[in-house]
Amino acid sequence: FCPSCGGRRMTDTAAHLVDRVLPEVPVRQWVLTLPYPLRYRCAWNARLTSEVLRCFLRAVFADTRRRAKRDFGVRGGACGSVTFIQRFGSALNLTPHFHTLVLDGVYEGGASTPGRFHPLDPPETDDVARVLAGTARRIRRRLEALGIEEGEDRLAEDDPLLAMLTAASIRSRIATGPEAGSPWRRLGDRVDVIADGEEEDGVEPGAGIPRRCVRQAGMSLHADVAVPARDRQRLERLCRYMARPPLALQRLEELRDGRLAYRLKTRWRDGTTHVVMERTELLERLAPLVPPPRAHQVRYHGVLAPCASGRDRVVPRPVEDARDQVVVAGRSTDGGVDPSLELGVGARGSSSSEEPGERLTGTQVMSSPGGADDGSLSVVLPIDSVTTEARVARGHRSSA
Repeated sequence: FCPSCGGRRMTDTAAHLVDRVLPEVPVRQWVLTLPYPLRYRCAWNARLTSEVLRCFLRAVFADTRRRAKRDFGVRGGACGSVTFIQRFGSALNLTPHFHTLVLDGVYEGGASTPGRFHPLDPPETDDVARVLAGTARRIRRRLEALGIEEGEDRLAEDDPLLAMLTAASIRSRIATGPEAGSPWRRLGDRVDVIADGEEEDGVEPGAGIPRRCVRQAGMSLHADVAVPARDRQRLERLCRYMARPPLALQRLEELRDGRLAYRLKTRWRDGTTHVVMERTELLERLAPLVPPPRAHQVRYHGVLAPCASGRDRVVPRPVEDARDQVVVAGRSTDGGVDPSLELGVGARGSSSSEEPGERLTGTQVMSSPGGADDGSLSVVLPIDSVTTEARVARGHRSSA
């Protein structure tokens, strides 16, 4: 939960996806939210999470191929996707869901020999509803095949405390203490207050449904965010948003009575702007957000899968960093760098894979302020010498 480490990991992952994984084709984000009982099971069962994700992607790929066949006559086209398994909501509540970047089209020729890419028109709401219905049907069949019974709770048998914290976090309830079982405390101009029991499947009644969004039986699917083929900067911002860490320190503040208030990214429909908690309650909310061990939170499928035979034909080819070429050409005889070649590093900051002292002077150390979850970075320290950069790379404080 270190905001600095999370921000660095967010930036590195987004840069890797844009530079080495996602081809220059249109990309669409599909977001699948699960019903409460399935959220609880997926929160601790990594195998079930993989099965649910597989069911979802099969439904998305099937609809993508159906539309490609209808529009272009392409049969058996190759699809690809990158999925981030997010476990948190804006209030630090446990809510496992999937953010999936799907190539908005198909490659003809199949996954082994992908050829020309055929971009598709945006899906209609009926198409999104078809994908959600197919996902629910596949999940139901898979649960029956796995023999998972509705009342079974292995987590409660193995770790009762974690099971209690998990269930309370999913339901936005206080887990321990004298107020255990009570709803989370809230701040804000409460309007149109929703009484207990009026929510249906986690969705407030009367809440507006955006375009290309469908809700059914506690599940919701949203597919209205898309990125054009050559807008790589916007694609990287979207990747940073999907890879953001759960905790943003600039949204956490201490109240006068010593309690903590966590600001929501956007105001809830009932006017809530903050959730209030005791310090021990913060630990209660963070503990269930830790994913199960040995469970990857970023998954690659289709033609973008690591072992896909045609992957090398579609992913961007690695290009040597132009900054390193300038450094070598501009280094003076005394070990410095020609000042005329100075330039700043963009939002990706400096790479930890390079040797200290081999980067261009004038680069900047970047940091995510307070673990910002909007992907923004700010300059912490401008590096004005190769020696200073070597110190920073070694983890020492600069004397400049």
